[in-house]
Amino acid sequence: MLLVPYDPSWPQRFEEFAASIRAAGVDGWIVEHIGSTAIPGMNAKPIVDLAVRVQTGGEFDAYRSALESVGWHTGSGIRTHPVMIMEAAGERLAIAHFFTAAEWDAAPQRLLRDWLCAHPDDAERYERVKHDAARAAEERNSSYNAAKTAVIQEIVDRARAARGLEPVDVYDKR
Repeated sequence: MLLVPYDPSWPQRFEEFAASIRAAGVDGWIVEHIGSTAIPGMNAKPIVDLAVRVQTGGEFDAYRSALESVGWHTGSGIRTHPVMIMEAAGERLAIAHFFTAAEWDAAPQRLLRDWLCAHPDDAERYERVKHDAARAAEERNSSYNAAKTAVIQEIVDRARAARGLEPVDVYDKR
């Protein structure tokens, strides 16, 4: 699992991927940069994650073929919401997570990003856990995502509590 130092080009790459989504979707879709590439200074896999706010799941379905026509394709182990991936030459470049308007404010990915940006100690802790998870994945002791889950769960639970929300299970892989 390759974690690389923060790349200052990631925000620009996000803007390019977001533009492709907006061009294929609805003019009013909100697209935000999430994931570790959205945290200034954080080491990350060089894959840009995006959160896209759609009104309903039906709206996503209605625009899926337009998104595919600009290079996005479905395919992910995530079970809680639709996800599309952008690849080039077999390399994953970006992952777009589609949340309905009803899910948007409480989406764990958005809450995690906001919390880490506001709490540098937790961001440093999370980065250490990511490195440990990457080593464990290389040694085949666990999957990268599963190895990060406990700390993500703890941080998202605190972020949710700060907003008056009940905890939810953050592990959303099949």
